[in-house]
Amino acid sequence: MQPESRIQQLQQEFKRTDSVTPGLDPALTKHQKMALNPFRFLRGSSGLFYADIKNSVLKLPELLTTKIPLTTVVGDCHLSNFGFFTEEGSSGDRVIFAPNDFDDACVGHAVWDWSRYAVSILLAAEYCQGLKQQRYANDNKLELDTLQVVSAKDAVQAVRAFLLAYVGQCQAILDEPELRYSVLDDFPKNHVLKPVLKKAIKRSAKGEDFLRKSTLAKSVDLSARPLCFKQDSAKFIRLPSELYNEVESGFRPYVSDDILDIVTRQGAGTGSLNMQRYYLLVGPKHIHSEQDLALCHVVEAKQQRDAAPLYFFPDLSPVNRLNAAHLTVDCQRLMQRRPDLVLDEHYWNGAHYLVRSLHHANVDVDPEDVCFAEKAPGEKLAEYAEACGRTLALAHSRGDRRSFRFEQAVVNYLPKVMDELVQACVDYAEQQKMDCELLGQLVGQSSDPQIETA
Repeated sequence: MQPESRIQQLQQEFKRTDSVTPGLDPALTKHQKMALNPFRFLRGSSGLFYADIKNSVLKLPELLTTKIPLTTVVGDCHLSNFGFFTEEGSSGDRVIFAPNDFDDACVGHAVWDWSRYAVSILLAAEYCQGLKQQRYANDNKLELDTLQVVSAKDAVQAVRAFLLAYVGQCQAILDEPELRYSVLDDFPKNHVLKPVLKKAIKRSAKGEDFLRKSTLAKSVDLSARPLCFKQDSAKFIRLPSELYNEVESGFRPYVSDDILDIVTRQGAGTGSLNMQRYYLLVGPKHIHSEQDLALCHVVEAKQQRDAAPLYFFPDLSPVNRLNAAHLTVDCQRLMQRRPDLVLDEHYWNGAHYLVRSLHHANVDVDPEDVCFAEKAPGEKLAEYAEACGRTLALAHSRGDRRSFRFEQAVVNYLPKVMDELVQACVDYAEQQKMDCELLGQLVGQSSDPQIETA
């Protein structure tokens, strides 16, 4: 595709999703962040991803969309949208590893999730190679001198490991149907995710780091009485009293305890950076001891947009006609074994909002966590990809609990075209690298960055 025509396509798509045309309008903070590296570009451009599937820029094997039944899909499936959290939200205490972002969930083709995840592995590896080579900014000040980074070959092997683990989990469910309701909650001693799991357990309500490193501790001044969100102007904006009262009244029925404080959260996310978010501090009004702090938690009320695939594939399933927040809730409840007890949707002030817990033990995984290692980084990345493949297969499997047609079709057909799928993802990763460069040129032409309020 010629750069000129691709630029026009990028401008058209970003105008549709973000209401801002790169290169013509003042630069959007979201677009500036996306232009920093191809992995971040992928994270912020889910709409473009599905446009490219529709237009065969990403050429998926036809067998995977014609022979495998539809299921509930994550929609924005990439390396960093898997992580650790507690089942049942902040009310639970069992820490598991699973997909953790369902904002673009819908009924669709499983190959959408497979391919998006595969491309993310390839771009994560390229990003970390760029950090090592100082092509990208090391904003987190990582000490990389003693660490090895994965190669492009390692990344391709990790993609294969992901797909093979997915097929293997589907076969395991066919052999033992009760495995559909299993979870990944432990890993071998030397597994790349073992230390991350330990970190998450320590941040849970009963963990030793709960009062220092949990989501609650990071967001809330635990020494204040009454409890309140921290003074952090980069993240939290205080609400005018009238708006505060409106938010409190609108969302009070969706939480089980008193609302102690409310702020607007800004600067969170990439794909949903410009969506309105309110953080509600929920718990007993009177705190008498440190033990009472475990009864408190943060609830997010987030304005929900339509799932990214639906603009280009609107007629796959009648279920997808549900409002955006309702669809997210229904899909998440299906894909998770024990969903967040707070999870709900609410129509308020002319918009659909998703209501959900911010888990105490939430720990995300970044490319740097799995693409660098003191030795054998390729093996570590493959370990991570295998874990993602297994837990994604479990999530997809639960989309239809009446039969095992989906699992059988995956086992029958995915291995036949796996090489074709891998090559399609390798080719598209190269397209994404070029797209990131083009976006960088466009936002570099803009001035007076437009800063979002959410």
